[in-house]
Amino acid sequence: MTSLVAQLTKTELKDFLDEKTVKYNNIKFIESDPIQIPHEFTVKEDIEIAAFLVATIAWGNRKSIIKSSLKMMELLEQAPHDFIMNYQAKDLEKLYPFVHRTFNGTDFIQFIKCLRHIYSKHGGLEAVFSKFADKHSLQVSIHHFKQVFFELPHQKRTEKHVSDPFKNSAAKRINMFLRWMVRQDVTGVDFGIWTSLSPSQLSCPLDIHSGNVARKLKLIKRKQNDAKALQELDISLREFDSNDPVKYDFALFGLGVFEGF
Repeated sequence: MTSLVAQLTKTELKDFLDEKTVKYNNIKFIESDPIQIPHEFTVKEDIEIAAFLVATIAWGNRKSIIKSSLKMMELLEQAPHDFIMNYQAKDLEKLYPFVHRTFNGTDFIQFIKCLRHIYSKHGGLEAVFSKFADKHSLQVSIHHFKQVFFELPHQKRTEKHVSDPFKNSAAKRINMFLRWMVRQDVTGVDFGIWTSLSPSQLSCPLDIHSGNVARKLKLIKRKQNDAKALQELDISLREFDSNDPVKYDFALFGLGVFEGF
């Protein structure tokens, strides 16, 4: 199959990816994906905070990610925005035992403090990302977001949990978070609750699965999954759909994870 697909014309490849996007971009996708966690909430601030925290720890086995994310929400008393805005120092003590891979309780507590700063001083997550957004991309916005996020005193170790495209990172987890928040999805997977940004500005969450599939489809040439590879993928996917390029994330991810492409 791989060799046959590699021989497709650009029009045929677009049709192939459109077909796979329809197959995987549907409500059933939520059942096995960490996006199910923010789908438990209805208030905008709860959705975006839950989504940001879940995306932050979204690496490794998906079942493990979901389990850790559920624990996160439990520790935040199933009310992430209220907890962040109203916690007392003693409330943070119960977060210390939390751990997901290299993200530990110290990181979790710092993230809670930084999120309060974002909402109390900068108007919330959407406002920060929108303020620094470029017309055609959100990678510059991600860089500035990290600077704002870590304005408070913090341990240096926690910075590694927020990627920076200016340091050649593909920023997979933040791009996934932004897809969840910005993309207008009629099937009900992505939320599309950030109306100040456009789906056309989004970049694909580039990871080992989507990267390998993209190379086999000749969408990117670069071997590393870094910011330069993401720029290549941006160009390729925008040729297929300039208004909603990251809808193809479902196709690339599905082909890699579910079909072993």
